[in-house]
Amino acid sequence: QVQIVESGGGLVQPGGSLRLSCAASGSFFSINIMGWYRQAPGKQRELVASISRGGATMYVESVKGRFSISRDNAKNTLDLQMNNLKPEDTAVYYCNSWPATFSWGQGTQVTVSS
Repeated sequence: QVQIVESGGGLVQPGGSLRLSCAASGSFFSINIMGWYRQAPGKQRELVASISRGGATMYVESVKGRFSISRDNAKNTLDLQMNNLKPEDTAVYYCNSWPATFSWGQGTQVTVSS
């Protein structure tokens, strides 16, 4: 059974940066499209960025130009570089396949506040 572990979150001031990382066991990284999702308090979980095995990326409009998703298929890693963070980016961030087919990990909390 695949276990997903997200890390790298924290408290950062507006305009700051964070880099999130995703590690997983099993066959997780053999999946074609992987993504980073987030869930803000009182809101539904949403996909914010995805990347295919070939490197094709997609970003939700609100993070374009600020977030960058990357994966290393050889090292089984999936990262999300987040720059120029805004208070509205505050959420718990998760990684999963797209569409999400694996059990969700605990996520990593990102809080953007002055």
